[in-house]
Amino acid sequence: MTNNTDKAGMILLPQSTAPTCMGKYCLGPLYRRCFSTNPSSGSELTAEFTNLCSKGLLKQAFDRFSSQIWSEPTLFSHLLQSCISQNSVSLGKQLHSVIITSGCSSNKFISNHLLNLYSKCGQLDAAIALFGVMPGKNIMSYNILINGYFRKGDWESARKVFDEMPERNVATWSAMVAGLTQFRFNEEGLGSFSRMHELGFLPDEFTLGSVLRGCAGLRALVAGRQVHGYARKCGFDFDLVVVSSLAHMYLKCGSLGEGERLITAMPSQNVVTWNMLIAGRAQNGYPEEVLDQYNMMKMAGFRPDRITFVSVISSCSELATLGQGQQIHAEVIKAGASSTLSVISSLISMYSRCGCLEDSLKVFLECKNGDVVCWSSMIAAYGFHGRGVEAIDLFNQMEQQEKFEANDITFLSLLYTCSHCGLKDEGTEFFELMVEKYGFKPRIEHYTCMVDLLGRYGSLEEAESLIRSMPVKADVIIWKTLLFACKIHKKAEMARRIAEEVFRLDPWDPVSYVLLSNIHASDKRWDDVSDVRKEMRERKLKKEPGVSWLEMKNQIHQFCVGDKSHPKSAEIDSYLRELTSEMKKRGYVPDIDSVLHDMDVEDKENNLVHHSEKLAIAFGLLYTPAGTPIRVIKNLRVCSDCHVAIKYISEISNREIIVRDCSRFHHFKNGICSCGDY
Repeated sequence: MTNNTDKAGMILLPQSTAPTCMGKYCLGPLYRRCFSTNPSSGSELTAEFTNLCSKGLLKQAFDRFSSQIWSEPTLFSHLLQSCISQNSVSLGKQLHSVIITSGCSSNKFISNHLLNLYSKCGQLDAAIALFGVMPGKNIMSYNILINGYFRKGDWESARKVFDEMPERNVATWSAMVAGLTQFRFNEEGLGSFSRMHELGFLPDEFTLGSVLRGCAGLRALVAGRQVHGYARKCGFDFDLVVVSSLAHMYLKCGSLGEGERLITAMPSQNVVTWNMLIAGRAQNGYPEEVLDQYNMMKMAGFRPDRITFVSVISSCSELATLGQGQQIHAEVIKAGASSTLSVISSLISMYSRCGCLEDSLKVFLECKNGDVVCWSSMIAAYGFHGRGVEAIDLFNQMEQQEKFEANDITFLSLLYTCSHCGLKDEGTEFFELMVEKYGFKPRIEHYTCMVDLLGRYGSLEEAESLIRSMPVKADVIIWKTLLFACKIHKKAEMARRIAEEVFRLDPWDPVSYVLLSNIHASDKRWDDVSDVRKEMRERKLKKEPGVSWLEMKNQIHQFCVGDKSHPKSAEIDSYLRELTSEMKKRGYVPDIDSVLHDMDVEDKENNLVHHSEKLAIAFGLLYTPAGTPIRVIKNLRVCSDCHVAIKYISEISNREIIVRDCSRFHHFKNGICSCGDY
């Protein structure tokens, strides 16, 4: 007797069990003896057979019940389902051969189970081939193939099969809605749901969950509330899937109160609900509250998981709280989540945004099986710290490894790096590589990086031409990027033209008015400055104040320009005057032109001395151990005078001073800045 074996050596289908004629017609007497003489024993045997299949014991199930399988071919479905559970294509193919031999391949029920096996086990080509030869397809056959295409990411083919269907059921529409929202075609997903409703199909809880994810992706709060009303009308008020999806939608759309009310009203809390609360606060810009919620979660007795850690680590990145980030990193290791790729990429970003590039690199190098996200995060970290050469070298290493392929985020990081390091030619080459070799369609973010690259380099006309010719619609950010380049290169006339584009898209953004006012002030056009500020007053717009902060012993110390509120204000002021005196002896000349107010020279110098970043640095120098780096975060860009002054301070104090502004990091050491004054 010859046996068929799978790759693991498991003997599955003895050849002697193959029938000599078709199914139950050949084994009818045996079928009646086993199943018909005692109805209760028949059901018990069937239960035993399904139990063996559910446990993955296919050999025992087939050997013990082979005669019943030939008599009742629908029992093959349990064997096929077991193959899916084990993701065993080899066993499934053996069963497929036996099904053909038994003459049951024309059975729709069995054929659909085979189709489902190939679809769910990633054998889409085999599923398509089987679908093509199936003699009697039904709605289930089409639904399985649609889901198979979505699993492979081929939504266009899924849509084509959907359009070709002679008729559809609720499962068909649900598959389309879920598939489209899964691939972030949220508008199409909501449109399919609307059409489904018009045709009278009632969704189940999973369809409603998909629709609500689509609303969350679009930040469509009004549509989400409409779906909420519909779900309530359909009786899904207390369904866990629907309520969880509703809470996620409200949190994602910025309606924290509504989302949190739904979560707290749930009969029981678990890690998932805590994660939703934490992620909701993180996504809506409340990083301090994320850390509070994280501590409450632990106090309530719940263990954080990888999803929790990603949100919490990201919040430490926003706050640049290195001490808390290091503490959470230790908790990640203790929880056994240090090998989770999403956590690793979050740690790389966190250390980078806290000014610790070497720690980012250490996390990256310790990751033995990183993915494209980890590599892209490290490339971005290098770029954020002005290490353009290292970022490009890392990308070249990534390209040499066949298992990785750059994505659009990788190229976004590269373009950002090139724009901040003055690498115009390299940035242009990466943009062309992204389009021509990798086939990505540039998004507005890619074009914005290119405009920044060209603008910083001084090619302002080329940057403007790119905006006006690009195939995507320009947004206010890309025009503001060019406006900032006008400020760098003192192009006042061009700035006025670009400002018109900015105000047309967003007449209520104070940053743009301040930027234009500063450009006029640099050109000593005080009347124009007055006009811009008058318009700001009429619109009741206020300039965002400069704020700098640093972390010391897990406590945040915050400073505003001219701040006298800190307990150590007098000591800070005295020390700054000493520093300024020493700086002037070494050649420092206050850049009074960077004070964009019409005041006398002495007042301008006094204003410069008390900029928020200087206050924070002075405090750090006074109250941290000698030789330790000073890490300061600022909400706005570092002004030109502070940039020059901090170079002198780093030399005088013999300290490394790391400043993160709203654009990038500056590493000041021995009188030199990592940005190369670019």
